[in-house]
Amino acid sequence: MSNAEPETETEDATSEKLVELAKRRGYFFQSSGAYGGVGGFYTFGPQGASLKDNVEDAWRDCFAVAEGNMEIDAPTIMPEPVFEASGHLDTFDDMLIECPECETSTRADHLVEDNTEYEDAESLPIPEVEEVIAEYELACPECGAGLADVAVENFNLMFATNIGPGDADPGYLRPETAQGIFVEFPRLKEYARNQLPFGVTQIGRAYRNEISPRRSIIRTREFTQAELEYFIDPESDEPDLSSVEDVAVTLYPASEQNSEDGDELETTIGEAVDEGIISDEWVAYFLGVAKPWYESVGVDMDRFRFRQHLSGERAHYAADCWDAESEIDGNWIEMAGFANRTDYDLSKHAEYSDDRFTVFKQYDEPKTVERATVDPDMSYLGPEFGGDAQAVVAELEDLAARDRTAFEGDTVEIDLEGETHDLPVEKTGFAVEEQTEAGEHILPHVIEPSFGVDRLVYTVLHHAYREDEVAGEERTYLELEPEVAPTFVGVFPLQNDDELEAQADEIVAALRAEGLSVTYDDSGNIGRRYRRQDEVGTPFCVTVDFETIENEETTVTVRERDSTDQKRLSVDGLAETLATIRAGDLEFDEL
Repeated sequence: MSNAEPETETEDATSEKLVELAKRRGYFFQSSGAYGGVGGFYTFGPQGASLKDNVEDAWRDCFAVAEGNMEIDAPTIMPEPVFEASGHLDTFDDMLIECPECETSTRADHLVEDNTEYEDAESLPIPEVEEVIAEYELACPECGAGLADVAVENFNLMFATNIGPGDADPGYLRPETAQGIFVEFPRLKEYARNQLPFGVTQIGRAYRNEISPRRSIIRTREFTQAELEYFIDPESDEPDLSSVEDVAVTLYPASEQNSEDGDELETTIGEAVDEGIISDEWVAYFLGVAKPWYESVGVDMDRFRFRQHLSGERAHYAADCWDAESEIDGNWIEMAGFANRTDYDLSKHAEYSDDRFTVFKQYDEPKTVERATVDPDMSYLGPEFGGDAQAVVAELEDLAARDRTAFEGDTVEIDLEGETHDLPVEKTGFAVEEQTEAGEHILPHVIEPSFGVDRLVYTVLHHAYREDEVAGEERTYLELEPEVAPTFVGVFPLQNDDELEAQADEIVAALRAEGLSVTYDDSGNIGRRYRRQDEVGTPFCVTVDFETIENEETTVTVRERDSTDQKRLSVDGLAETLATIRAGDLEFDEL
């Protein structure tokens, strides 16, 4: 338990205004509104879909293209054995408590976090959560009934379905995009020419049947993930930290969270690795890549940190994990996780499937090694064990590779389905032989940066929300980065005039030909049109007026969103100039 202030998930005035703006201006809104809506599902409107696409494209440019990783697009429904192997059937649970009076289901850990000083109740075992609920006499948030004696239960978050008609095969909507990469590893390694390290990215939908979805698109039942699975040889592959060692970061390691006077640390990636604050160099590398990227898409760096998972909250597959967190309404929300998944996933799929999830590593020179082998006498095993004879062979092979001393006596002991059997060593064909090997099969480890796109979109909007006053009038605007703004430029004819409109149409065509997103608006006075574009975050507006068509040099008024400054620019080269600004190679005040 940390001694920091409790994280009460309350929406402040900014969030309330942002959610209203999002609905009114087409960023996001609850789905199926005509039927009363459904909790945990949201539709991204025209502005939101464009912003989301731009964020995804920026992520792809950074983590796929610039890092030299491949990208795939796997199905969102997968058969049950996949999730049996991955552990999701047994461990992908949240703590549920159901009110005996109104039957409202609530996440027990959220109930504790919202009403006590506990910040990380998710990491507590269920009996301890029940004790905290009783100690603080916590009540149902819906009807106020006491929950002190109500049992807390695990609730699996996966959506179940059937694949095919009739006696169909059970399947699940994927709770993470990662498994679509892991199950295809035997083929993907071929595309990488069996050379480690290599990375595979995917941007796609994932589904979790949240007990109590809330706070608009921060916690939903359907969401988009952008994930990179980076496969490494844990014995020899090391990252080149030189490109990120000077990246300044705010870190909140587990040691500080557990300390009475613990606090965030201001440091650099290089210093954090040297001082052992970040023990995994690959995780450190991707934190260093992610920090400037987050800043480039509009996350406020004064409200951003990397927090290390406490031991009790780490996923079942993670050796270490750091979250990228943003501050919203005084709360820190997770936007991404950077985990070392070790060989957990590939080893599990190798165990449960019939495919090979290793990579053959060629030695510089062939090596002569001793190998313990077995060649059982099947004329003995067959009558003795019947249909279990092959299982006995497998046990003998595994034992020979693991502990050759087990064969030193007259008999060897094996375990078969919980029963112990003694076999004559002479019937096992046990031998130790010298073999010359050109290489070995290794099971790669996985480093995973996993980004929640929806939460990032919300963070970008929240951190961009501004209110000011222009010419005595209150103004609301979104200070979105040009790279991700849904619309880059608005074009307005000053009045409804054929010549002005014709010139505006030509400008729109030229801007679009340059690859810029453009909106055309001729409705209402020019001030109202500016305000509309400010509110959706359009960085620039171009106004075509009578001076445009009357002067020898064709010029237009270009207005910048944040400062509201205006400059008169020539139509010739306007598209190229604005494209240069969007690329970050020119500032408006440099014109």
